[in-house]
Amino acid sequence: MDFDDDARLDASQVEDVGGRRGGMPRGGIAIGGGAAGIIALILALIFGLNPGDITGGAEQPALQPGSDLTQQCRTGADADQSEKCRVVGVVNSIQNYWGQRIDGYTPAKTVLFSGAVRTACGTADSSVGPFYCPADQKVYLDLGFFNDLRTRFGAEGGPFAQAYVIAHEYGHHVQDLLGTMQRFGQGRGAEGASVRLELQADCYAGIWAHNAVGTGFYAKPFSDADIREALDAASAVGDDRIQEQATGRIDRDAFTHGTSAQRTKWFKNGYESGDPARCDTFSGGI
Repeated sequence: MDFDDDARLDASQVEDVGGRRGGMPRGGIAIGGGAAGIIALILALIFGLNPGDITGGAEQPALQPGSDLTQQCRTGADADQSEKCRVVGVVNSIQNYWGQRIDGYTPAKTVLFSGAVRTACGTADSSVGPFYCPADQKVYLDLGFFNDLRTRFGAEGGPFAQAYVIAHEYGHHVQDLLGTMQRFGQGRGAEGASVRLELQADCYAGIWAHNAVGTGFYAKPFSDADIREALDAASAVGDDRIQEQATGRIDRDAFTHGTSAQRTKWFKNGYESGDPARCDTFSGGI
């Protein structure tokens, strides 16, 4: 994944807030500690929609302060050298694409945090993974998640795996703007609305990947190796794979995001077609 060195970045689309003190808010569903509790949090919220529904966890100490990305991230050359600037470049490209596709597109800011963060959906800590909050229309991301993606979930990782995760979250923003979330809700189960929303967001991530070079931020189209990173990441966070890893069994009634095969299938549908109309996960089988 090679950025155009001369591409101008808009770092105002990404805010680095650093560390935040505080655990999860009161008043939601309590999730127990330990490995099973962490996996349950991830099942509910990794690439998820409402971290305010999850509570529990100890208070977190304050961590490092945030940084002014407008001073660090100015060109594509910066994005090739810095992880945070790479996030800026990816976000810029994603929003450039959807801004051309959706009339009246409203940009969504990405918030980088460490430890815990306050959102309009509640206070979330790093265990929830990346998420989109419809209440404030922001994407929240702790960069430490990408290490977990490799060490805990066995994914290959890499820059394009990161890009896929971010593009997936912006897929939720697109659903929010189009009213898809409001129409279909978040029912669980293998055929439920939550799975269909998540698979559509995977497809939207593939749509962006197909069209990304046309946004002016990349020097050349993505390579086969780049796409393999995305497919590997999608497979690593399938419900069946995570459930089997955590409990040794698969419960289809508890699915929230789709199987590994479904997640890779729908990303590929988007990437190979480049057409958002091919991302209808609600009309038939998935």
